[in-house]
Amino acid sequence: MKINRNFDHLVENYLFADIASKTAAYIEANPDKKVIRLGIGDVTLPLPPVVVDALKKGADELGVKETFRGYPSYEGYAFVRRAIADYYGSFGVAVDADEIFISDGAKSDAGNIGDIFGTDNTVLVTDPVYPVYVDSNVMAGRRIVYAGAEEENGFCALPDDSVHADIIYLCSPNNPTGSAYSADELKQWVDYANRNDAVIIYDAAYEAFITDDSPRSIFAVPGARSCAIEIASLSKTAGFTGTRCGYTVIPRELSRDGHNINKLWYRRQATKFNGVSYPVQCAAAAVFSDEGLAQIRENLAYYKENARIISEAMDTLGIYYTGGKNSPYIWLRCPFGMGSWEFFDYLLTNAQVVGTPGEGFGACGKGYFRLTSFGDRDNTIEAVDRIKNLLKR
Repeated sequence: MKINRNFDHLVENYLFADIASKTAAYIEANPDKKVIRLGIGDVTLPLPPVVVDALKKGADELGVKETFRGYPSYEGYAFVRRAIADYYGSFGVAVDADEIFISDGAKSDAGNIGDIFGTDNTVLVTDPVYPVYVDSNVMAGRRIVYAGAEEENGFCALPDDSVHADIIYLCSPNNPTGSAYSADELKQWVDYANRNDAVIIYDAAYEAFITDDSPRSIFAVPGARSCAIEIASLSKTAGFTGTRCGYTVIPRELSRDGHNINKLWYRRQATKFNGVSYPVQCAAAAVFSDEGLAQIRENLAYYKENARIISEAMDTLGIYYTGGKNSPYIWLRCPFGMGSWEFFDYLLTNAQVVGTPGEGFGACGKGYFRLTSFGDRDNTIEAVDRIKNLLKR
């Protein structure tokens, strides 16, 4: 018996596991210190009331013979997919319900989508990068190339025609850097993908944080339907990090290598996925109701205000950063010429604040650091005050 030796090429620990370990060790050694976490992007506000009501109602229906439901459909219930299609329409993007697949979160689909593509494809990711894009393809044994996202390009890497790629992962607004692609920049990627017969895996998990005219979906860009798959999530939009629900959009006309990608993904899901539970899908549909959208906007406004507070502190300190405007993340240049992990230790030891070292997201993240606005307001203000007091010396 042999194992998949591609796992040998993974780093030993997942980035956030290392952060958790270091933080736990510090807390154990310093039990009298209050540690504030602005690292992992987990939400802190509860689910909106209309979502909770729908979740309960869905659960109650499962306890009554007349409304009981067994296995859900692999692609999700029609009422949820219709609600999502209408949501796309609200910002001018046409997506049909039968192009939408309900999932248990964007992370799962981002990692699993590679099942339908050959392992001899070349994968392009922008660096810094959300680790799942890299790790899932390392596990599959694919060749990975990197497009550098740096200060010089505003952390929005653009295609290079001298580099060929078959699968392209893009995230906008970006995790970890908080940068968002303009329509013109995304059009460059779409044109590149169509020229190279490539497929873009587009992560739109943070689209609800966009406040300017940046595209909310790659399908707002002409030509995207012939080359793109979009993955989205309710985790940050509506607080579903523990509830687990997302969706993937695959245009009916998207084909490669003589295969229809929409049908191929359905076939994969039918074998490996038994769907999202009925109560959770009821809750997801409630998110896209008029009442649900109003309630999630209140939560989003809370996190956006946290981002403004953190960003304002960076402005006061004269520290370069991206994000904070269209994103819940603030991506900053480490002060005093420090390295990413060096600044992590410095901030934890001297201010008891936990962030995420940029180096953990790739080579271009060296010397940078990520803070999240998903924390409690009072803790965010306290953490910012500590950071300002520490760094202004």
